[in-house]
Amino acid sequence: MKKLLLILALVIVPGLHADEPKAKPVEDAKPIVVPFELLPSGHMAVMVKVNGKGPYRLIFDTGAPITLMNNKIAKEADLLKGVRKPLITLFGSMGDVKVKELEVGGQKVANSVAIVMDHPTVEAISKAFGGIDGIIGFPFFARFKMTLDYQAKTLTFVPTGYEPPDVLKSMQAALLASAAGSDPLVLSASATWGLTVDKKEKDEEAGVIVTKLMPDGPAAKAGLKEGDRLLTLGGRWTDSVADTFRAVGAIKAGTPTIAVV
Repeated sequence: MKKLLLILALVIVPGLHADEPKAKPVEDAKPIVVPFELLPSGHMAVMVKVNGKGPYRLIFDTGAPITLMNNKIAKEADLLKGVRKPLITLFGSMGDVKVKELEVGGQKVANSVAIVMDHPTVEAISKAFGGIDGIIGFPFFARFKMTLDYQAKTLTFVPTGYEPPDVLKSMQAALLASAAGSDPLVLSASATWGLTVDKKEKDEEAGVIVTKLMPDGPAAKAGLKEGDRLLTLGGRWTDSVADTFRAVGAIKAGTPTIAVV
């Protein structure tokens, strides 16, 4: 068995099977420090501008695969221009939109995907703690190497050049494919490690199979190859996709990690 050194590139967060992500070199990338507010519920709240409007108070959620904004932001930031309203709406959903400029505490990204919806959970948190207008998720923070400092209540972002896939389109395509009888939907930590893993139903051997690698991602640079069987990660067994997630979740971002394949 080989022991490979993997360096975490981003905060721990699951991604989805998707088209190969686009990577652009980032020259002289400088860190930007963004303060956050820790709500009594344990959520982090940050101040956000959308297309120059705001600021708005949104939850920063490292486990959210999407960015979500309520209809108030959509109206004020003109997000719905040219967007076709879904035939079936839930909680005031207006579908997914492209945000020309999303700014979180001074850190800006262009052309980020978001869902417009008055989500009941967000509204409940807003009523409890005042003025919450949505959630900042994967489409924003996947673009950065991120450090979370709970003591100082700050987030530090350093651009990596990673362009995250459209999670919504990936999810829809995967669900349609699954319905058609093709490969099942498999979640993987592709944004963090640059790889996806899978395990077939009748596979009783130890470990999971590496099914896809992101070019120049941490896993590829470390020497992992498609078809490798990942046995342990950071000293934890990876006998299933769920085990792999648990192993990833136990590893602190930015630390060297031993993978046994």
